[in-house]
Amino acid sequence: MSTGANQPFRPAGTVAAAASTTVTTVTLNGGGGAVLIYNASTAIAFFRLGGASGLTATTADTPIPAGGRMLVDAGPFVRNAAVLLSSGSGTVYFTLGDGDTY
Repeated sequence: MSTGANQPFRPAGTVAAAASTTVTTVTLNGGGGAVLIYNASTAIAFFRLGGASGLTATTADTPIPAGGRMLVDAGPFVRNAAVLLSSGSGTVYFTLGDGDTY
């Protein structure tokens, strides 16, 4: 078992993406180098993070199951997120902040 310091996630701002089978792009709110993504929809969500405002997502991007959440180290320059659902519509939340565990 390795040892090291874990830093609790400290949220700085959340945006809700009204996601569907068409790509939705949102600008992240707050600051930090980590993003917590929560898929509140009933379908698989595929997301992509980046600095560019013309970001898009496909079903080849990172999936999050319905009701799932994922904390990713995004770096300090990530300002946008794109999301696409496998079916239907729902909300996917993106919370920008710092830390490596929640």
